[in-house]
Amino acid sequence: MVIAAQTPGSPVLDIASDKLAFIIEKAREFDVKESDSDPDSGSNANDDGNADVLEDKPGDATREELAGAIRELNEDERAELVALAWLGRGTYDLEEWDEAVSTAKSEHGRRAAEYLIGLPLLGDYLEDGMAQFDQGIVDDADENEAVDSENQPPRIVPDRKIDPNRGI
Repeated sequence: MVIAAQTPGSPVLDIASDKLAFIIEKAREFDVKESDSDPDSGSNANDDGNADVLEDKPGDATREELAGAIRELNEDERAELVALAWLGRGTYDLEEWDEAVSTAKSEHGRRAAEYLIGLPLLGDYLEDGMAQFDQGIVDDADENEAVDSENQPPRIVPDRKIDPNRGI
């Protein structure tokens, strides 16, 4: 879920919140992948300590899901996604949004997925870019940030004194 606070005259992010959330989640999963750390992998993943799970291998489902989600966006959404990543890493600021989108469209229109997947920290850049639009991603269980699963502010539990006779 994306929370938005729009001010009149400010740029608008036209990518659906569920699409952005999915892309950010997959980008973060992909970012933790590493090169082949166990070239002599055994036939049983448990024998190898499940090390292969975090390896970036050809045909990796995480990469394919991320690339597919980006490719499913229309041309304008792909350009906005590239511009959002640039906004998040500081290449552009919010006042330059239209220029960023235009540049993204002309430089990466057809190969946006490959370009974005090549950016380290893509998920962080996208989320930082969203923050400049006063938007953010929160858990499905919560309607607002800084609330618990019952949508109540977190309860502050006072420090308890330890009773040496009772343990706590």
